[in-house]
Amino acid sequence: MKYVIYARKSTEDEDKQILSIEAQLVELKEFAAKEKLEIVASFQEAKTAKEPGRMKFAEMLSFIQSGKADGILSWHPDRLARNSVDGGKIIHFVDRGLIRSLKFPCFWFEPTPQGLFMLNIAFGQSKYFVDNLRENVKRGLRQKIRNGVWPSWAPVGYSNNPKTRGIDVNPDTSSKVKKIFEMYATGAYSLNTLANWCGKKKLLTNAGNKISLSNVQHILQNPFYIGLMRYKGEIFEGTHEPLISKKLFDLCREVMAKRGKVRPDRKHDFAFLGLMKCASCGCSITAQYAKGNGGIYTYYRCTKKRGLCQEKYLGENQLVVQIKSFLQKVSLSSQDTGKVLAALSAEEVQAKEQAQNEVINLKAQLLQLEVKLQKLLDVYLDDALTQKEYAAKKDILISQKVVLNEKITDFEQKGVSWLEPAREFVLSLNQAAKLLESENLSEMTTFLKNIGSNHILRNREFLFTPKNPYDLVAETRPRRGEALTFPTWCTLFGSNQRPFTCLSRYKFCAP
Repeated sequence: MKYVIYARKSTEDEDKQILSIEAQLVELKEFAAKEKLEIVASFQEAKTAKEPGRMKFAEMLSFIQSGKADGILSWHPDRLARNSVDGGKIIHFVDRGLIRSLKFPCFWFEPTPQGLFMLNIAFGQSKYFVDNLRENVKRGLRQKIRNGVWPSWAPVGYSNNPKTRGIDVNPDTSSKVKKIFEMYATGAYSLNTLANWCGKKKLLTNAGNKISLSNVQHILQNPFYIGLMRYKGEIFEGTHEPLISKKLFDLCREVMAKRGKVRPDRKHDFAFLGLMKCASCGCSITAQYAKGNGGIYTYYRCTKKRGLCQEKYLGENQLVVQIKSFLQKVSLSSQDTGKVLAALSAEEVQAKEQAQNEVINLKAQLLQLEVKLQKLLDVYLDDALTQKEYAAKKDILISQKVVLNEKITDFEQKGVSWLEPAREFVLSLNQAAKLLESENLSEMTTFLKNIGSNHILRNREFLFTPKNPYDLVAETRPRRGEALTFPTWCTLFGSNQRPFTCLSRYKFCAP
């Protein structure tokens, strides 16, 4: 009788079970020599047997079916199969007489009804072990998620800590990942542009692969970066450190929703392309070159994709004049910017005292959210909600909880949540003044997208709706065309005495 040796370990990772196959082969060859078994071939593979589809196992069966051997020598039946399909093949080969003998150093078998019955039990026990192990692993993963610990590989920007079994911020890559969010939130960068930027900055995935366009999209949509974890369609709170704020994350989602499908980079770089819509038909505004008066000019017009449109074109030079006119309304000189920032700093002490009461109120709201989450869980456990309904409602409450936690942290660390955004607002007014000096058209477009929406082109006129409080600044100018000055700034917010406290009414914080 001729035998083949079959040795298997469960993983392809060389660092795991590294001696398993070698140890099996030594034991099996010693057993063959002791039992005087003729070995004609040896098959080894590193692959789990919980699913069918092993190549070496299939080669071994083909080898036996061709009549080159009629017996198998293996360490244990679970080396041959841990699933019903492969176990059934072995038993079927025994029934057909293709396999006349199965030898195991730690298991007895004879090709009799009783022997086949015991072999069936051994294969069944092997399958039960795998199934039970799978459930235990899943249960462990679910518990880790409930404890706020991510049970898998960390996303780029983070790293797995082998000592704590937790997720740590990666100091080498986290700043680059954060920059991806900040760049995309401006609306001036496409996914493809950001993927190329990652290549230039040598930012790779944790597996060492190049960041692709789809990788960038996954990063921008992954709530892990704001301290949450999406697992099996459900949102959980994580114990890891958030990399960005929820406000920035939501802003990126808004930009992605507006853009829709990913488009390739444009062939021509028109500064104001994508800024406006046609007021008459709602189509996008496109740009093109035209020759005239001995030169080449750029003008903007409706794409007319929905049919005939009466809106006329607008030359880029005329558009620049109109945009500069608006920027003049919301610009603040560097000298007056310094005065305003100094006044804001003077109010910081009083603002911190007032913030303590706000923290108490926010913590009370947070406690109410905790109660709502517990009630929602009770309703779900009573089978009053489906898993999909529960996950959707929980997602909303968890999102609100993240916002409250960010506000509380902001108040506790800075003393007042509106003060820092107010400074950013003042600096943005100064940025408008700098844009007028530099005349950087691309940066003008980015600035206009950040401070307003619903940009339309009507009758060769650029109509722009600035966000609050930019609209207040633009509408309450002392004189037409005059630059915004420090005394004027004070009167804009309804108080000559304490104008900066009024800034808190304009909701600079994340909603």
